[in-house]
Amino acid sequence: MENAFIRKLESFVQLPDEDRQWLQSLIARVNDVTPDQDLIREGDNPENVHLILQGFAARYKMTANGKRQIFAYLIPGDFCDVHVALLRRMDHSIATLSPCRVAMLSPSTIIEITERRPALARALWVCSLVDEATLREWLLNVGQRSARERIAHLFCELHVRMRAVGLTTDGSFEFPLTQEELGDTTGLSVVHVNRSLKQLREAGLVTMRNERILIPDVERLKTFAGFDPAYLHLRGPAPRATSIF
Repeated sequence: MENAFIRKLESFVQLPDEDRQWLQSLIARVNDVTPDQDLIREGDNPENVHLILQGFAARYKMTANGKRQIFAYLIPGDFCDVHVALLRRMDHSIATLSPCRVAMLSPSTIIEITERRPALARALWVCSLVDEATLREWLLNVGQRSARERIAHLFCELHVRMRAVGLTTDGSFEFPLTQEELGDTTGLSVVHVNRSLKQLREAGLVTMRNERILIPDVERLKTFAGFDPAYLHLRGPAPRATSIF
């Protein structure tokens, strides 16, 4: 599998060869994690920073009566909790949504990036800004778009993000999420999610099978959802990275 982390960073900033080689040397401790496991919980003071190498994870918070709101999906190449190197305390939880491979990096690694490697520091800064822009788009999604548009918009975003790290094939990509998880993301009941997915399928906009989604006509789905990828701030296709795992 290619190094999705390098591909992601280079979709924002061109990295010097030295930084790319250094990143390739980082992956030492890797854990295989089953679905529906918390990598970290709200209030924890973690000792390591988690990097998703394979699979899907999510940021979420819970209400006092046990309702969950998912407010970010983490795909291969995404840091889960890079800010803990500075803040030392989690204000939300992170859980796996599918089987995941997760690299464990020391906070000192993040400190080295921010203090000694300016190109990597810029790339991580852009990543943080894109996370904030994405959260704003998700708020708009939940607050103003119809049920079908919310789900379609999310599919468009995931397609763009997965393509940026080399994980799409002709409009198709891994999609291991349940209808309950989609509901926790879009603020819809499972019944409403099921009905909306059926309508999207009947309209020929998406096909879902064996934990994969196929978008036959990506531009058509973007038009339906009112999707503009500008908030993801991708600078273009990333160079292919050397395999490290």
